[in-house]
Amino acid sequence: MDLNTKVELNNGVKMPIFGLGVWNTDNATAAKSVYAAIKHGYKMIDTAKQYGNEAGVGRGIKQALDDGLIKREDLFVTSKVCNSDQGYDLALAKFRGTLKRLQLDYLDLYLIHWPVDGRYLETWRALVELQKQGLVRAIGVSNFDVQRLSVILQNSDVVPAVNQIEFNPQMQEKDMLAYAAKHNIHIEGWSPLGHGKAMSDPTIALVAAKHNVTPAQAILRFDVQSGVITIPKTVREQRMVENADIWNFELDATDMAAIKSIDKEERSLWYESFGWYGTDTDYGMHTQKWPDSAADYDD
Repeated sequence: MDLNTKVELNNGVKMPIFGLGVWNTDNATAAKSVYAAIKHGYKMIDTAKQYGNEAGVGRGIKQALDDGLIKREDLFVTSKVCNSDQGYDLALAKFRGTLKRLQLDYLDLYLIHWPVDGRYLETWRALVELQKQGLVRAIGVSNFDVQRLSVILQNSDVVPAVNQIEFNPQMQEKDMLAYAAKHNIHIEGWSPLGHGKAMSDPTIALVAAKHNVTPAQAILRFDVQSGVITIPKTVREQRMVENADIWNFELDATDMAAIKSIDKEERSLWYESFGWYGTDTDYGMHTQKWPDSAADYDD
């Protein structure tokens, strides 16, 4: 495996198994981070309208394309439907803004960011339409539990290609992994380092020392060997290089079992308490506003 390694989604689209996340990053920083990541061989970038940095990500991508660092067809770009944009007509209309900010003609993957009850089925119908129109190569969901993912499967002929959820050694989502495997849905893991908490675990330290790697590298290797598409977030160029330097060693069965044993089923975000599953008008958090982004989000 390396940064060119891809998994095949259930509609035949091939997606890199490792990429860069840009959550909680302003537009100027996102542009620099995306450019640096592509320069160092990253092929996948994950953003969302909710992050308020699609415009910055778009600038970083455009610069990389203009400088000949990568071709568009070799880049895999993901964004997500903001909670306040859910519903069939609204999701279709607001998608134009995402493409405009990213300066792209199409997305490789488009996800429902959170399962807003009363809205996500209609939002899913909009994503199916965008895929039919060729504006999105693959579609999926994010932060869906088994119950709500099963509702999608019961009401649509199109099975989500991806469910992006929290995944790290302390939150291994065993039930969701089993359900997703049964239905040919790939799991993509956000917060693969558990907001840094997992790196201080003594088991991780032992595995890292055994392979002469950092705790972060041991964790990221565990994530990808678990078959999870992994998107660590960093704005530091050296850390990007370090995060991606996980291909010259392999965890053996003993290592994998040891790390699996430290699962606490402990979320770094307990999202039910944030109202994501709220009433028809309770959308939870809206788009993050950065000083350089206000004009980009008038759509």
